[in-house]
Amino acid sequence: MATLSPLLHICEPPATPREAGHGFPIAGSEAPFAIQVFFDGDCPLCMREINMLRRRDAGQRIRFTDIAASDFDSEATGKTFEQLMAEIHARLPDGTWVIGVEVFRRLYAAVGLGWLMAPTAWPGIKQLADVGYRIFARNRLRLTGRCLPNGSCRIQKS
Repeated sequence: MATLSPLLHICEPPATPREAGHGFPIAGSEAPFAIQVFFDGDCPLCMREINMLRRRDAGQRIRFTDIAASDFDSEATGKTFEQLMAEIHARLPDGTWVIGVEVFRRLYAAVGLGWLMAPTAWPGIKQLADVGYRIFARNRLRLTGRCLPNGSCRIQKS
């Protein structure tokens, strides 16, 4: 199984109280949020995007949930770890799931950058963006150097 160095976690900012419990509501916590993103914290490219979003999320509208964390329990989400690893997922406050490029549109909107992703919702461009993301998602492990020389790209949680 391919694993990444635990050093990647050193670069992450310390968890804030809203991240404790991996983004699930904390007893007594009623902080409003726009979207809860489930991301692969072992993916260097993913972490660049997540860290940029964290820096821009001054209103704390995003709940960040690292599915690669050793104590993350995918069963609590109703999704399998494999489903969550296959492409980016997010959950809205009403429990609705969104996946793929739609997640990025909503994340960018939550931090005031919706205009950057708006074209990916336009007819024609939306279909291209969706196909492009699916191709990237299928090859993400290989593209980010997380496969063995024999081409095996199996993942194990941190």
